[in-house]
Amino acid sequence: MPTVEVNFDGIVGPTHNYAGLSPGNVASDRNRGETSSPKKAAIQGLEKARRLADLGLVQHVLPPHERPDIPSLRVLGFEGSDKQVLATAAREAPDALAAACSASAMWAANAATVSPSPDASDARLHLTPANLAFNRHRSVEPAFATAVLRRIFADETRFAVHDPLPATPRLFDEGAANHTRLARRHADPGVELFCFGRPAGAGSDLDCGVTTHPARQSEEASRALARRHRLDPARTVFARQSPGAIDAGVFHNDVISVGNEDVLLVHERAYDDTPGVIENLRAAMGGPLHVFLVTEGELPLAEAVDTYFFNSQLVTLPGAAGEGRMLLIAPGECEQSPRARECADRLLAECPAVGGVRFVDVRESMRNGGGPACLRLRVVMADAEQAALAARTRLDDALHAELTAWVERHYRDEIRPADLADPALLTETRAALDELSRILDLGPIYPFQR
Repeated sequence: MPTVEVNFDGIVGPTHNYAGLSPGNVASDRNRGETSSPKKAAIQGLEKARRLADLGLVQHVLPPHERPDIPSLRVLGFEGSDKQVLATAAREAPDALAAACSASAMWAANAATVSPSPDASDARLHLTPANLAFNRHRSVEPAFATAVLRRIFADETRFAVHDPLPATPRLFDEGAANHTRLARRHADPGVELFCFGRPAGAGSDLDCGVTTHPARQSEEASRALARRHRLDPARTVFARQSPGAIDAGVFHNDVISVGNEDVLLVHERAYDDTPGVIENLRAAMGGPLHVFLVTEGELPLAEAVDTYFFNSQLVTLPGAAGEGRMLLIAPGECEQSPRARECADRLLAECPAVGGVRFVDVRESMRNGGGPACLRLRVVMADAEQAALAARTRLDDALHAELTAWVERHYRDEIRPADLADPALLTETRAALDELSRILDLGPIYPFQR
């Protein structure tokens, strides 16, 4: 039965803005308060997804969450009409308003952790939505993410969409951004690598060894996910992120490594014990694992973070086998960096499985701290599992054209911080999302539709 990796890309929401809400995310902090372009951001994201679909890859989309999130403001005691809630929050608690307007759900790599059916003892595909409890602005995402995933992966005989883990510091979970699956081929039982920055029992960032930026993913959450997903302990590896890398701005592991099938592209400072992690992965694989190791001298951590070289998508081309079967989809910023470009050239020269590099423009997302890999959730699926998906989320030429026209109709060209309190923005986004739910055949999935 053919099995492929399916990418579910988050559609950038109409309130995409630069509020700098994410501690440890260098780009997010650097561009705080700048003017954003929601329309450009959404078009760039859709174009990136279309380019992958044009390569013959299976590409789906996930809808934006409703923003501004009025219920999250009401929970904080703001009362009155929606317009009054926005005005009062803007005056009394601008940080709360910024959190309620964040479009961070666009980074679908944080939506959930996914284990495909070949890896699970019950032969079902398992998804656990991330609790995202570390950051205030993201902690409101899990309920809607769970509802969307259960709408799309509705067949419980094939799919298990779990509840998020409890939202406590000991179980901080940031989703697939700290998870990598390796396998001889997608259809084979895989080795799942869970990365964490907060060791079991850590009560503070000092316990995690970081001094500048916080550690987010917890070891206890990672181990709980592996148990939930019914993984084989012999084919499951847990790795601690390097505290020094976290302090350099590697807030998620997908900022410092990317793997696909039997290839792992990784920086030497990715893990607390990088050689040991690689040894454990090789042992769990029980077969070839091609590791492309980038040194600090070749690409310093600071430049790896600036260019998001490792936040590329490493994808297997359909029907391809042997040499050149993979393609690296890298952010355009890598093309402008001599060091990152040299790393890409060396990858092509030394790793026969990778046959090319394509650069994509996702600058609006990059300025907020998310590259091509942040925008997608990877789901390895057999044909029969794909056929069981509900809703109209697979991206083809017709849906791409329809979504592009939808963005052109509804999205603003620019948003400044002061615009978040504009009651018209709420009206505009609800109108957009109401139409989108019909385009994607999701039904009345948004709270305002009920």
